[in-house]
Parts: sequence; C-alpha cells; structure tokens
Amino acid sequence: MNHKLCCIGYITRDKIVTPDNTVYMPGGTAFYFAKAISRLQAEGFLLVSALAEEDKAAAEEIIREGIEVKLVPTTHSHSFENIYGDNPNERRQRVTAQADPFRVADLEDVRADIIHLGTLLADDFSLDVIRHLAGRSTLAADVQGFLRKVECEKVYAVDWEEKREALRYIHTLKANENEMEVLTGCAEPHEAALLIADWGVKTVLLTLGDKGSLIYTAGQFYDIPAYPTLQVVDATGCGDTYMAGYLYKRSQGASHQEAGCFAAAMCTLKLQAHGPFNGTEAMVNSIIGK
Repeated sequence: MNHKLCCIGYITRDKIVTPDNTVYMPGGTAFYFAKAISRLQAEGFLLVSALAEEDKAAAEEIIREGIEVKLVPTTHSHSFENIYGDNPNERRQRVTAQADPFRVADLEDVRADIIHLGTLLADDFSLDVIRHLAGRSTLAADVQGFLRKVECEKVYAVDWEEKREALRYIHTLKANENEMEVLTGCAEPHEAALLIADWGVKTVLLTLGDKGSLIYTAGQFYDIPAYPTLQVVDATGCGDTYMAGYLYKRSQGASHQEAGCFAAAMCTLKLQAHGPFNGTEAMVNSIIGK
C-alpha cells in the first residue's frame, strides 16, 4: 500500500527532568509525530518504528488511537534522559541504551508520498537507507539525530560527515538554531538556509525558538511567527510536533506559509503541557486566528 505520509523513527523510553518535575514516558520523534497526527485525524499515515519486546506497549497505545504501525525488531529500545533548566530551549541529554539501526531490508515494503526520517542518533539511518527511500518517496528529515554522537552515554554535537552526499536525497530539512550552526558554520539563519539549499535541499525549515521560524524554498523566504504561550511546561518533542503539523498541511496542499503557521501554532499548544500534542485542528486554527 502507498501511504500519503509516513514517519520512520524510534519510540524511546524517556526520563524528562525539569525544575519542577520528573516524568517517565515514551518519547522520540516517532512517538511525538504519530501522537500529533492521531490528534489531527489524518488519513493514510503509517508509522514505522523499532522497540524491544518489553517496550511494545508504547506502540500498542498508538495503534489503539487508530494509527497504522509497522514494528521492526530490535534488541534494545533507544533510552534517553532529557534534563532541562530554566531555559526550556536548552537541555542536557544522556543515552542509556541504543536500538539497532534501520536497514534497507526492514523497509522494503514501506512506500508513501512523503517519508519523514525522525532521526535521534547518527547511526539510525545509513546513506544506503536514505538512497533507497529517496528512490520511492519524497524525503523529509529532522537533522538533529545526524548531529548527535554518543560517547559513554553522553550526547555530543558533531558535524554530519556525509551531509553533502545525503542532503541531495532529502527534499525538506528541519534544523533549530544550534543545529543549523553545527551543520553549516553559519549563525545567521538566512545565510544558513541558502547554504543548505546549495547542498541540494529543496525546502529548508529553521526553527528559531521564541523568534519563530524561517522557511526557504524555490528562492523565497517565509517568516513564520512564534505564537505566545500561556506558560512553557515541556519543550520535549516540539520540533517533532512542528514537522508533523508542517508535513500534514503540505500533504493536504497548503502553502509553505500556511503550513509553517499551522506548525508553529501546534507547538504553542504543545509547550503548555507535558507529553505530546493533545489539541485539535480547530484549537490550532483558533491560535492562528482562523
């Protein structure tokens, strides 16, 4: 079956520590993306993930919400500890267990109009897997995992050695401020977006925290506002929520500006509570002012 939208990534075991609370819950791009899509009641969506046998309850929860899930076998699940201080845009992270990388053989039957690669660590998707998927789908990716190296459980920001080759196969790429600087060496978002586009990416999404986000595609920049929040409770999964909203709206034919504003408004709702996005499309539209 050819799906409309697919996310490939890991559901993780997460420990989230904030100044006010410590929460244990499933996480990872796959989890936050799929939960957001389920709230939007999108049709034709497939989630591909990998979980150890003892952690499959997290996937079963998503299945109960009406999401189609394909599980790839792995010995361990990715396990993360995310520690936030007073600034919710900054976190310290530990990786206490790692899943097996996705292989081409795991994904032979996966087809979709748009496939989002929800990377968490540099080993999740090899160049061969990226090439394989790009041969059958339009690829989107969050660059964060490609820039994360794990040593002795600590996560370090590193450049992506294969970026010049891999980015030729990725249509839509998202990065936050820190990631864009690691990837490009540019601290100015417009310069960074132009450089990423020169490397072959068709649509560049740069999320800039409370300064909003910037989209560059087909020679044009789009400035996306950051909608005000009542309070910032939990920033974990905000980037994944942004991508879910953006790709969902684009798959429905929305413009880049419309999709970006929708994604930003979803993040505003997500920030105000622990866990994944739990709003509705109507709530998102009310924030935008529709």
